[in-house]
Amino acid sequence: MKRGIQSIKNVYHLLRALLANIFFGFPSRKLRVIGVTGTDGKTTTTHLIYHILCSSGKKVSMISTIFAKIGEKEYDTGFHVTTPDAILIPKYLKMAADQGQAYFVLETTSHRLDQNQLAGTQFDMAVITNITHEHLDYHKTINEYARTKMKLIQMAKIGIVNVDDKVTKEFIASHEMRSVIKTYGLKRKADYSHDFRREIPDLADFNAYNYLAAYAVCRELGVSDQDIRKACATFRLPAGRIDIVYKKDFMVIVDFAHTPNAITLILETVRKQYLRSPGRLIHVFGSAGLRDQSKRFSMGKASATYANISYITEEDYRTEDPQKIADEIGAGFGKKHYFIELDREIAIQKAISSAKPNDVVIITGKGHEKSLCRGKTEHPWDDVLITKKILKL
Repeated sequence: MKRGIQSIKNVYHLLRALLANIFFGFPSRKLRVIGVTGTDGKTTTTHLIYHILCSSGKKVSMISTIFAKIGEKEYDTGFHVTTPDAILIPKYLKMAADQGQAYFVLETTSHRLDQNQLAGTQFDMAVITNITHEHLDYHKTINEYARTKMKLIQMAKIGIVNVDDKVTKEFIASHEMRSVIKTYGLKRKADYSHDFRREIPDLADFNAYNYLAAYAVCRELGVSDQDIRKACATFRLPAGRIDIVYKKDFMVIVDFAHTPNAITLILETVRKQYLRSPGRLIHVFGSAGLRDQSKRFSMGKASATYANISYITEEDYRTEDPQKIADEIGAGFGKKHYFIELDREIAIQKAISSAKPNDVVIITGKGHEKSLCRGKTEHPWDDVLITKKILKL
């Protein structure tokens, strides 16, 4: 029944997107549009492609989870939004085309793809970072999730895929693809395999893939190897991505990681690159309400595996019971002890207060976001500012 209703809504979104493109004159046809999707890493990859193209002297605009950058002006894209409303996309594309921009980097989600909200947008190139457990409340199965992500590749002339990603590799092998497929990877044979860890200090393993994805895209766009590597050396990660807020006797990091895979990767990275003996890893996190419940156990298991101390707290619980969400996360800890503190600010305060020399406190789930949804109300929120307030910075 729910899927049937969603199918009707998808027809509405399709018509709305097409009408918007008709109204704005199908502006994507006047630009080289690069689509970026994936479970994790898409925002970093989007910003890096944008940075490389800018550094190479190209006229480029961008829409990401964090903001839209059209020419020299930034626009807020809204609360908890990756891809703006279907009408705004062609509007932003037209603004870019009218300003003489040549390239447009567009971050998008599986929801927007499934709902046909990109109908009428022409993609020269599309890249998928990875496909792991997320949004199964909506897509139901990982295969359906992968099929939806791959719609972006099918919409583009050239598709760039991570050959080291198991789900992506299996999908490409078992389906006929309309676009030209180019691969990148660090473990398997691929069209692009440059390892940026050799030249970027302290580059996280997972970010090596994001850098490589951007490298592959920009090489396909004709940017030279030298220009890409020069640009990568000056790139700063987007807000809320391995954001080191405090680094003295102990360290505090804010990161957007909010999937089991992302939490695993960021905690692994912190242990490998930032934690010094006898320091402990202290983790503050939660899981969003009215979203994929099946990932909560795995998120708890990841924290239990890599963190020494874990504080489970609120994270946009919406109209769900935050205690219920916390308990479902806690089930992933098995017999390992954890704390529940449903007030996010108090949880962060307790974690920081418990920190000793050489410890690392990492706060995940919100990253760059500027609001926290409690019930049906968006409250002003900023993990970085809250952390600085607690530390009196």
